[in-house]
Amino acid sequence: MIESNEVHMIKRPKGKVTRDCFDIVRTEISTPQEKQVLVRNLWMSVDPYMRLLMQEDTESSTETLGPGEVFVGGAVGEVIESRYSGLQPGDFVLSDCGWREYFIAAAETLVKVDPSLVPLRTYLGVAGLTGMTAWTGLLKIGQPRSGETVFVSAASGAVGSIVCQLARFNGCYVAGCAGTDAKVDWLRNTIGIDTAFNYRQTPDVGKAMAGACPDGIDVYFENVGGEQLEAAFDNMNDFGRVALCGMVAAYDNNKTLGPGNLIEVVLKSLRVQGFDVTNPVYWNEYPKFLKEVAPLISDGTLKWKETVYEGIEKAPDALIALMSGDNFGKMLVKLADID
Repeated sequence: MIESNEVHMIKRPKGKVTRDCFDIVRTEISTPQEKQVLVRNLWMSVDPYMRLLMQEDTESSTETLGPGEVFVGGAVGEVIESRYSGLQPGDFVLSDCGWREYFIAAAETLVKVDPSLVPLRTYLGVAGLTGMTAWTGLLKIGQPRSGETVFVSAASGAVGSIVCQLARFNGCYVAGCAGTDAKVDWLRNTIGIDTAFNYRQTPDVGKAMAGACPDGIDVYFENVGGEQLEAAFDNMNDFGRVALCGMVAAYDNNKTLGPGNLIEVVLKSLRVQGFDVTNPVYWNEYPKFLKEVAPLISDGTLKWKETVYEGIEKAPDALIALMSGDNFGKMLVKLADID
């Protein structure tokens, strides 16, 4: 028997997530059965969608957790014991069985990953779901053309920062907004987008967006929602494309309010499309994405930021910080001394 700590949700938050919504529970892990493997998690992902898992009467199609259940999320781990010929001890796998130190799972639910291709932790970020989300939303839905203007909300975030760079690589004028001056400086001077502003110090986001995009916006990548989406509709060019990735501004509530200027979608012939990159329609292209992006990661062309908390007991704090915007880039929890 192996003892393992795991994070349980013990109550639903009323508004913002608080530490007393969680408990750390110690459990015993047995041995794997036929076609199962025992995995020790090394890194865990913390993402905005996890707030939706905690809701009760949500109108979203996202499945929710009940009080007392183990919290879940992406993780990369090492196979410790295997009853499946395709996975051996020492192999590394990607799973959705995060927020626990050890777990047993059916081998067919795990994805084997190669640590020689990119650092292991990046399979949770730029080389994984995060990067795939940016790649899919921008290139498959936004379909930017060289010379067009792309605006990205939450541009310094894990997804947004990759969108910015992919848009720049495709010859676009790239603008974005972020929540601190340090993040704005990083966007301009490290990843090299054309312009950015601090939305928290901007009394009129719509005017700031217009100033940042004097020729209007052709592609808008949405991570935030609320007033930023409304401002984007006002500044879109005719036949512009909007990729709806997330609405984090509304995740502490059970409803997402639509913009008051939705008529702009009609008047400007806009194409607005939401997407969930885990849908097989998109996720089946993951090998193509990894083939394109892995070399950019390895040679340093593609840059990213990470905020790392250490220890399973810090996972709730990491989610709280993420939802408050206190992270810079991808939020991770480190469980072992390995990259």
